[in-house]
Amino acid sequence: MEAAITFILSNFTLSFFVLGLVVAGVALLRMKKPPTREDVAEKLLAWFLFFSIGVSFFYNFVMHVFFGAMAAAFIGWADSPFQAEVGFASLGFAVVGFLAWRGGFGLRLAAVVGPACFLWGAAGGHVYQMITAGNFAPGNAGVIFYSDILIPLIGFGLLWWRCRAGRG
Repeated sequence: MEAAITFILSNFTLSFFVLGLVVAGVALLRMKKPPTREDVAEKLLAWFLFFSIGVSFFYNFVMHVFFGAMAAAFIGWADSPFQAEVGFASLGFAVVGFLAWRGGFGLRLAAVVGPACFLWGAAGGHVYQMITAGNFAPGNAGVIFYSDILIPLIGFGLLWWRCRAGRG
């Protein structure tokens, strides 16, 4: 049980992505009428924004601000005051993600673009650390690295699908 909890919390980006899929699935199953393509796209996007952006970045905020030394060690870095800066940037992304959950297209686009810039920049930093410092810590080269690349791609894909589905 301890190993499962450690895996879930250490790979929080994957965990919250999967949780978003599950909640979207439950929301679709609870609909009174058969879901349309637009309904499916809407539920997947909304719950992606809530969990993969809102909850995930809020978790990142908590870890970097209140457990900075532990977060730094997980990434393979030394602790520094920069931890708080990353944490508060994550708080901003979380708030926008929560607002975008029920927001319009512009807010939803912003909720994906901002984190995409951050995550793809972080992925580049992870690659640099792997090459120059041999840093293959789980928080640098594990699931977090891959989700830094994939979460924005999934977000843009869901935005695109939602726009297409809304036009019939």
